[in-house]
Amino acid sequence: MGRVWLVTGASSGFGRAITEAAVAAGDVVVAAARRTAPLDDLVAAYPDQVEALALDVTDIAGAGAAVNDVAVRYGRIDVLVNNAGRGLVGAVEETTDAELRDLMELHFFGPAALTRAVLPHMRGRGSGAIVQVTSMGGQLAFAGVGGYCATKFALEGLSEALADEVAPLGIRVLIVEPGAFRTAFAGPGALRLSAPLDAYRDTVGPVRTNLPGGTGREPGDPAKAAAAILAALDADKAPLRLPLGNDAADAIGERLAVTGAELRSWEEVVRGTDFDDVAARR
Repeated sequence: MGRVWLVTGASSGFGRAITEAAVAAGDVVVAAARRTAPLDDLVAAYPDQVEALALDVTDIAGAGAAVNDVAVRYGRIDVLVNNAGRGLVGAVEETTDAELRDLMELHFFGPAALTRAVLPHMRGRGSGAIVQVTSMGGQLAFAGVGGYCATKFALEGLSEALADEVAPLGIRVLIVEPGAFRTAFAGPGALRLSAPLDAYRDTVGPVRTNLPGGTGREPGDPAKAAAAILAALDADKAPLRLPLGNDAADAIGERLAVTGAELRSWEEVVRGTDFDDVAARR
């Protein structure tokens, strides 16, 4: 048996593509999703390699029990992929507390719980990989997606610290930051829209229209994204962050350049805030 994967949100999009790529590599995948019916064809085609698991990652107790059950039955979990997610469009003022909390449960607390649950098993073997599927919105944000990006920022911060903590234990962390891919992310019924306020018609209105309107025309190929993820996991020196797609590479590169330029332009002020005796020793 090859590696054992536990992939959340596996019924479609990146989760489905990662499952198919892992199966093609000869691995075994426990494909978790709230609705497992879309996985029936994969289970039928690869009964020895794919198991469908009904799982709501926001059920913290259930998620922990599922990890332990998989680890016991298969003897190990080599790769955990926290992929389950959904989109939300709304200005910060438009987004309700309930919408923010629900999305944070899905994008942050659920993956955090699954990560905590799998770590004892990986530590016991001295090996493993945790893949956190965030977004290019984990490094930058723009009008209309503040709530969504906030959850991705949170997971990236947790994962960056996690990577430092578990590297000496033989465990890898890979943060995947996709741009726009043909995953039905913004398709009918998938994208949540906060109730609009007229004040944000010009700033958020285009996002409400353009994001769903681009479904099916996104430049990114999920199968190629999955291949890139497997290649990164197999690399001798894997990156911590793996942006995917030209749009992600361009946007993240531009954001890093802008941030660097802003720091340099304010560097004198920034460095002038220490106590004088500390600054003198610098």
